Amino acid sequence: MTSQYSHWSQSPVSRRDMLARTGTGLGMLGLAGILGDEKMLAAATPAASPPAGAQAAGSYGNPMLPRAPHFPGKAKHVIHLFANGGPSHVDTFDRKVALEKYAGKPVPNNLPTERKTGAAFASPFKFQKYGQSGLEISELFAKTAAHADDMCIIRSMYADVPNHEPSLMLMNCGTFPLTRPSVGSWLTYGLGTENQNLPGFIVMCPGGYPVKGAENWRSAFLPGVYQGTYIDSKHTTIDKLIENIQNSAVSPEQQAKQLALLDELNKDHLAAHGPDPAMEARIHSFQLAARMQIEASDAFDISREPQHVLDAYGPGTQARQILIARRLVERGVRYVQVWHGAGQPWDNHDDLEKGHRRLAGECDQAIAALLTDLKQSGLLDETLVIFGGEFGRTPTVELPQAGSNAGKINGRDHNHYGFTVWMAGGGVKGGYVHGATDELGFQAVENRMHVHDLHATMLHTLGFDHTKLTYRYAGRDFRLTDVHGRVVKELLA
Repeated sequence: MTSQYSHWSQSPVSRRDMLARTGTGLGMLGLAGILGDEKMLAAATPAASPPAGAQAAGSYGNPMLPRAPHFPGKAKHVIHLFANGGPSHVDTFDRKVALEKYAGKPVPNNLPTERKTGAAFASPFKFQKYGQSGLEISELFAKTAAHADDMCIIRSMYADVPNHEPSLMLMNCGTFPLTRPSVGSWLTYGLGTENQNLPGFIVMCPGGYPVKGAENWRSAFLPGVYQGTYIDSKHTTIDKLIENIQNSAVSPEQQAKQLALLDELNKDHLAAHGPDPAMEARIHSFQLAARMQIEASDAFDISREPQHVLDAYGPGTQARQILIARRLVERGVRYVQVWHGAGQPWDNHDDLEKGHRRLAGECDQAIAALLTDLKQSGLLDETLVIFGGEFGRTPTVELPQAGSNAGKINGRDHNHYGFTVWMAGGGVKGGYVHGATDELGFQAVENRMHVHDLHATMLHTLGFDHTKLTYRYAGRDFRLTDVHGRVVKELLA
């Protein structure tokens, strides 16, 4: 017996379709705004000048296939070593002799700081010149400093505000007032990825999410397939590093049949309702998850490395995830971000000497080993390695106050007026220092370089004109650098 309502199950009508097909359809105007705010509408297609060969949203193809950039770029991959919390530039890569001269004495400063600071605080660490370039680097990074002639040190970085949350968003997403796609999402949107069995954008942060959580690597209005894949790298076994890497309920053959059915149902939905980037991203995610069950087990298993390689990187979580970053880039992953722990471990408002020495000790040897491995394999030429935090720290000591530094006078406050980021490989100039902070290290004064300029230069090394890598959303074209940024050509090899 055929029900009089059976045609509804054969040809379902959504609420959106119902409104569109009845009356004048004016109700769709209000509904579209609501759905757009909730990110339920299909994303718009890329702007008129997408990267060469880029696929529009809703193209039914694989959105992660490798694509050519605007022009040949020297870099093909990025490893971003994120010193979460803001390392002190005057204690690491920007020596200030004047601090030694004025140590313990009041110094002039007309820059407002987040909290009260006092006298000049001389660095407790020794600096030394390294390599033929003679770059001065702190003892904290003595092993990394062996690669001084490969390093491009930017000593004139500056950001907008001295707070973690907005500065994290600025460094990772190019803006902080509103949610925007992260650097890794823009890069995979523009280039795709070389390995279809691994995510193109992987984020490792041991011990949980950092401040602002997944907003640091989200895709925002870009299709969801470009969002970073988070890995809690405190774990050492594959099944804990990557949840559900193996299906304990069904056999691989049964799982393959289930995925095939799911894929067919999803594609039938697309055929019936038209292009939907969210659905396409979901299909791709299921397919990728199945392929990862084989490839990821190999990529994240550092026990497959020779003992001399493990010894070169050293012990600890930070060393292990830096080694994994190298293995991921070798396998074609496009963007790997390595966080130095959840929270803000480099945020040393007190006990700076103890804290910075411990933190640098956790990563210095591994960073040196990473640069050595990439250079020996030839991958450094096409891999841009970046080290830095969201801002720097004041050259003056932070005064004790309730709830901040436990009454101690041996730390530094946040400083967005001037800080250091260094890069290596991927088409940047080695053995080079760009810009400078003032005599004490309060603010950038020579060849000042905003975070937008850093992003524009990064994209240039990867083959993109940052003004043309755009995506149309909510009626306008967006880009990583918003309406700012310039390529700093002095940094390029």
